[in-house]
Amino acid sequence: MDLSKPHSLKWKLVKSIVILQAALLALVVFLIITIMWWNGYLISLDAEDDTIEALQSAVMRDAGGALVVTDTPAIKRQRANVPDFWFIIRDPEGDVVSEGTVPPEFQKIGATLYDVGQARFGWNLGQPVRQTARLKWVDTAAGRVQVLAGSGGSVNFGRVFVALGTIFLGFVLPLTVLMGLVTLFVTPLVVRKAHSGLGEVAAQAEKINIDERGARLPLAGVPTEVTPLVTAVNNALGRLDEGYERHKRFLLDAAHELRTPIAILQTRLETLPANAETSRLLEDVARLSVLAEQLLDLQRLNRYASDFVPVDLVVIGQRVAADIAPLAIAAGYNLSFEAEAEQAIVVGDQASLERALSNLVQNAIQHGGRKGNITIKVEKPATILVTDEGPGVPLDQREQVFEPFHRLQARDRGVGLGLNLVREIVRLHKGQVMIVDAATSGACFSIRLPAAA
Repeated sequence: MDLSKPHSLKWKLVKSIVILQAALLALVVFLIITIMWWNGYLISLDAEDDTIEALQSAVMRDAGGALVVTDTPAIKRQRANVPDFWFIIRDPEGDVVSEGTVPPEFQKIGATLYDVGQARFGWNLGQPVRQTARLKWVDTAAGRVQVLAGSGGSVNFGRVFVALGTIFLGFVLPLTVLMGLVTLFVTPLVVRKAHSGLGEVAAQAEKINIDERGARLPLAGVPTEVTPLVTAVNNALGRLDEGYERHKRFLLDAAHELRTPIAILQTRLETLPANAETSRLLEDVARLSVLAEQLLDLQRLNRYASDFVPVDLVVIGQRVAADIAPLAIAAGYNLSFEAEAEQAIVVGDQASLERALSNLVQNAIQHGGRKGNITIKVEKPATILVTDEGPGVPLDQREQVFEPFHRLQARDRGVGLGLNLVREIVRLHKGQVMIVDAATSGACFSIRLPAAA
């Protein structure tokens, strides 16, 4: 079984969407930049810029004040790398220095475009290939000069890195952060709305218990992706219901089948001569008969819920006290009944509540030490107490005694289903049965039921 911590679908979606957006945005920006670069509308990475930068640091004036270009390492590198290396440098006074073979179309262009800060000359798509050139005014050691340089050579990697960094920091990163923030706030809302139907499914699942079978999880409002899971759970609930019904029918049939041979055995034992051995056998048969009846009662519980009507706990207590009084007196007890009010109305099944109370009184008769008082008391608003003066129930056993077939002593003559039957009946009535501290040293069983409105 995988016990790993469950992950959040919301944050997994946020992470995935942000990464996808960043990748798509980077791709779109790359395509846009490529198209604009191809058409010369954005950052230029042509080789002429390297030539102009090399000339900017190499332009000087000689002793007579004329423009000269010194042989700097950058100039030497350009001469070596550019086959048709040429340039024209002009200052505001008209002094000119040039090198290389200047194409005819660019020989006089510098003087013509004296007032232009920078320009690029090239060719259009679909036209014959022509020479390209770059014109730019720059600041040098000789002052401000106009440089016109031809194409050729390779672009410096540093300039490519700077250009790409500018694009990333100026376009990709801000847009990614903006879209990520929008996704961070919007996605949880979208996920919550899309999965709103799961809240109702969870609420219905919380209500499923063994006493209310036939419940199914709703599919209304459930996302399509989760529908197979909800359907599988509903199918599993259906199979559990079928298995429970088969189990219940088996126990019911078995209990019914046991009653006949038990009755026959009891009849035959009663025809035997009375002696100690026959009495013990009759007691054992009586235990089997009680066990069969209690098994039947456990299987009949679900029928009671559909027949609930207002009943009076005072009347139930009086009837049980009257019915069991002879048995209690014969066992050596004094049985009394008390009521704080004339009525204590609850909604339930009178027969099953009488059986629950009878089981508690019989339990007191069996474990109360065969002396003292057994008291049935009805308290407001809807509580029944059964108290004896026996040894009581140890604290560590007060929950276990309600489990099926649990007995305090191994040699106990009970079958261990009476108190379990009481708990099931009280649970069916939405109540609670527990052992509380008694005023005497004995046991005190308390049945608390919801009072009728």
